[in-house]
Order: sequence, then structure tokens, then C-alpha cells
Amino acid sequence: MNSFVDNYIAELKNKSLSVNTLDAYIRDIKRFYEFVKERDEKVEEIEVVTIMAYVQYLQKKGRANSSIVRNVVSIRNFYKYLVRLGIKDDNPVIQYESPKIKRNLPEILTVDEVDKLLRSPDESTNKGIRDRAMLEIMYATGIKVTEMLNLTIYDVNLKLSYIKCKGIKEKERIIPIGSYAVKCLENYLKIRSKINIYDLDFVFFNLQGTKMTRQGFWKLVKLYAKEANINKPINSYTLRHSFAVHLLQNGADIKTIQELLGHRDMATTQIYSGIYKKSKIAEVYKNTHPRA
Repeated sequence: MNSFVDNYIAELKNKSLSVNTLDAYIRDIKRFYEFVKERDEKVEEIEVVTIMAYVQYLQKKGRANSSIVRNVVSIRNFYKYLVRLGIKDDNPVIQYESPKIKRNLPEILTVDEVDKLLRSPDESTNKGIRDRAMLEIMYATGIKVTEMLNLTIYDVNLKLSYIKCKGIKEKERIIPIGSYAVKCLENYLKIRSKINIYDLDFVFFNLQGTKMTRQGFWKLVKLYAKEANINKPINSYTLRHSFAVHLLQNGADIKTIQELLGHRDMATTQIYSGIYKKSKIAEVYKNTHPRA
């Protein structure tokens, strides 16, 4: 069993819970852990789409609504625990705060909002050049924060415009990068040696010259979103979600998006089809209704 899960269960046992409640919570967490393990994901790194996929899994299993609600509450409390410990910077179950089970969809940015966000860093400074390159890579590839922070200089090929990304269980995938990201990476690599004081192979570092943490990157995203006046809930996965939906909007097929994102299960990727259809309906209504 995962150490985070074991420690959380130990903490639950020290609380004043009834035997039935304690057993139910532990059973819920263990079942969720097995689901995540089957998908070759780590409980401390999952996104909201995994929560959605798990709820759908429970529904297909014929679980009663009350059982599903309790499962969501159990998982939400587990991630509150991880956030409190600093293991995660945001709670992926926050969208399930309502007692009713709803298929809430992750927030995405419009193309204009992405443009504002990516242009926020001050590129007259080394920090701004680095931050712009990180944001551009995130949006150009849709990789996870951990995957980006684990990139090494040997994973980047600017001549052929692609990166090699190591995902779950070191499974490697090749992801193309566009001209904007290539240009920003070229600019960053010119000044990279100035902050790479320990001569590490990682592409990106914090300003102390050591490996940047997920929490550190999340703080940057939050800061630039504020500077760009983006009034939407935003987290370190927002660019990944936006990447997927924008590809769909421009004609990409769902199978290609699945491969780019590194999803093993197509059901996870299908979540983005729901977001696309929802936004398309809203767009058609706005453009056709006389009083829209």
C-alpha cells in the first residue's frame, strides 16, 4: 500500500469515528487506491479527470448514489490531508463539494486568455525568460508539471522541434513543440547557464539553481494568472486541460490527444470531448439566439 494512504488510514484510526464510519472510509480509500494503481498513476499526482473517471467507474459498477457520494467525500478528505502536508498544492476533488454527484468539467482558458497568461512574464529578466519558456512548453505539449520539471537537456531537440517526455513507469513519448515554444526555449537556453550553478542536466531550475518543485511552479502560474486578470479558477493543470480542448476545437482526433497526454484509458481523454461539446453548444447559442 502507498505510504501516504497508510499514514492517512493511521490518522483516521486516531479520530473519534464510529466503527462503521471508519471501516467505510478505509474501504473507500483502499478501493480508490487500487483503481489508481490499475491505471499506473500515483495517488499524489492525479488530476480531476481521474476523479471523474473513478466516479464513472463506480456508476458502471451499479453503486448507489449514496455510496458514490460517500466515496467522493472520503477521497476529498484524503486529498485535504495531502494538501495540508504539502504533498499536493490543490485538491482535485474540490469540484465535487456538492452532495449531489455531478459530472463537473475542469476549467479551461480561451485562446486569448492563454495568450495573456503566456505573455505575462517580464522577459527583460532571466527569471521572466525562464518562466515564459516553462509556460510555453506546458501549453505547447500538454505535459504534466512533474514531467516538465523532470525534463533534461537530452530530452529536447530544437532542430526537429520535439521533446521526449517520460511519464508513468518511465514510459517515453515524443511530443512535437510549436514555433513559439521553440523560440522561447532557444532564448532560455542562452541564459540557462547563469542559473545552473550546480551544473545539473535538468532543463529548468529555481533561482537557487536546484530543481524546481511542483508547488514552486504552481505559485508562478497563480501569480501570472493574477497579473493577466484571468478571473477563473486556475491551477497547475489548467494549461494541460486547455491544450487538449483547443486541439479538439481545431480538429484533432481524440486518439491523438490521448497519446499526446499519455493517458492509458480513453475514458479519461473523453472528458475533454464533453468540455468541447459544452463550449460548442454555448457558442452556437450565443451566435444564433436573438437575445443571447
